[in-house]
Amino acid sequence: MRATLDEVELGDHVCWRMGHGSSLLTDVRAVVADGALYGDKVVVVGGSRDAFGVLRDAVSSSVVLERSETADTDAILAAVRREARTAEREGFRSVRVLTERRPTTAHDGVEELLDQELRLDQFASESGAIVICALRPSQWDRTTLEHVTCVHPHEVGTRAEHPDFRMFSTGADRWSVAGVIDSEGARAFSAALHAAMLRTPAVKLRFDALEMIDAAGMHALIDTARRLPQRSVVVEGANETVRLCWELAGYEAADLPVVMSA
Repeated sequence: MRATLDEVELGDHVCWRMGHGSSLLTDVRAVVADGALYGDKVVVVGGSRDAFGVLRDAVSSSVVLERSETADTDAILAAVRREARTAEREGFRSVRVLTERRPTTAHDGVEELLDQELRLDQFASESGAIVICALRPSQWDRTTLEHVTCVHPHEVGTRAEHPDFRMFSTGADRWSVAGVIDSEGARAFSAALHAAMLRTPAVKLRFDALEMIDAAGMHALIDTARRLPQRSVVVEGANETVRLCWELAGYEAADLPVVMSA
């Protein structure tokens, strides 16, 4: 966890809950200044050149990717990775990606958001980039906000509420799950796992930091895997309590697309 944006480090993927009336440009100046100090290139995703004109003028190394350049997840990741490669060639230490996340009313909007966040998290983990996703809680419904927050390893901001669990990248097609998955977090866990499984036939989940998963959480794990044929989930590093609950529920010997390995 990070207390403030000043504490953000290389490789961090941060959910920044902006306070009421906060200005992205005003509040992020410290991050931009630190970027210049440490030799990072600033990349703003989804902004307009007018809205971020002050930022662009203040930091000559900044890049603004307008919404037309980031129409979908593939476009966002391609653009960010391109800027990261350019930054490396230009001698920058890394890139600092800033993006203000906005809710969507599209039918598959939540799935698309989770897909973006998981892939941005993987990008940050693999490249050492800093990715800050700013959002205004007042604009979001509670369920969607919970889903999006759970796929950020770090969280800062006004009245930041810590989700029961977090799911974050630990390598290609590998995700670590920390905290507690119970009836309250089962829907968010199912949504995050579904987004991860859409991109690969085999997902590995590390449960080293998972304290507990109840019946609702186990059902979410199994049902999500069953909804995606020809895909599987391997769970590694579960503690003794989690493994015992899995065995007592009869899942150890069942023919399931989920395997709890040692």
